[in-house]
This record gives sequence, structure tokens and C-alpha cells, in this order.
Amino acid sequence: METINFKIVSSDSSVEWTGRKVTGAHNGTIGIKEGNFILDNGKVKEGNVIINTSSIKILDITDPAANAQFAGHLASDDFFSTEKFPTASFDISSVKELSGDTFYLEGNLTIKDITHIAGFEAVVGKSTNAITLTGKLVIDRTKYDIKFRSGNFFKDLGDTLIYNDFELDFNITAEAISEQSKN
Repeated sequence: METINFKIVSSDSSVEWTGRKVTGAHNGTIGIKEGNFILDNGKVKEGNVIINTSSIKILDITDPAANAQFAGHLASDDFFSTEKFPTASFDISSVKELSGDTFYLEGNLTIKDITHIAGFEAVVGKSTNAITLTGKLVIDRTKYDIKFRSGNFFKDLGDTLIYNDFELDFNITAEAISEQSKN
């Protein structure tokens, strides 16, 4: 039995976000601060991903002033409160193999110091000293006290309504850093 720890390579990893509203959608990226995955006999056993919430970028708004205003709003208490909560995290608590390289990862998702169980399907690619992990996590923002223009909390929003779910598309690369044990 071989257990190997893989450290996330932030510079080779990306997280793309998409938020939708009645009149369209916004999208961008957010950076990974750090994280790791532990593989046991080639299968994901545990791991965590720590997101740098202050690294949120908006890709669909090209006007610099509008982009800066929107970025400031996402950093505010209406959304991610990045000054108070500079990171968000996902800690894997269980892994279910769905097929050879597809797994269902479930764990504790913490945003704004609020934790709920979340899960998503991920495809894990393996090479000798590295792994890749791709998947899409859909998050109900209202569970994490992000209620701005949510129809659950405000009435008569009309076309200013922002849908509760947003998506994070992960494309993570991690490199082997040590062998934990061999039996």
C-alpha cells in the first residue's frame, strides 16, 4: 500500500466562477492559496483546497471603472467580506469512486466562517509525480450569509434578482511532495 501527499501548484491551477442573474451572468477567476490531496493506492483519500477570496477577478466586464466597482462590491459585506474572511476552504471528508477516474468528493465547505457539507464529481488524472483534478462545485450562496438581491430574502427584485447558486469550475494540478508510507 502506498500513500502519497500531493501539494497543489497554485500557479498551474485555476478556479473559474460563474454567477447568474435574471438578465445574464458574470464570470471570472479566483486564486487557490494552497492545498493538498492524499492518494492511497492511486485513489484520492483526503485533501483540502484553500481559496484566496481577495483574488476574485471579473472577466466579463471590460470597462476598468465598472470592473473595479464590481470587484469592490464582491469584496464587500454584501458578498465575500474579503477583509474579514481572506480565505474560503473545502476539506474533503469522504470520497466515493464512481468509475476508474471519476470520484464524488464530499466535505466541509467554509465561506465567511460558515461551514456546510458540499460535494461534487471530480475527474482525477494521474502521472508519475503529479495529479490533475477537474470538477464543478455548485454553491447556494445564501447558506453562507451572501443574501444580496436573493429572491429568498427580498421581494419585488424584478430583473435585479441574482440567483442563489453560483458555480466554481476547478482545474487543479498537484505535485507529489512525499511518500507517507509503504506497506
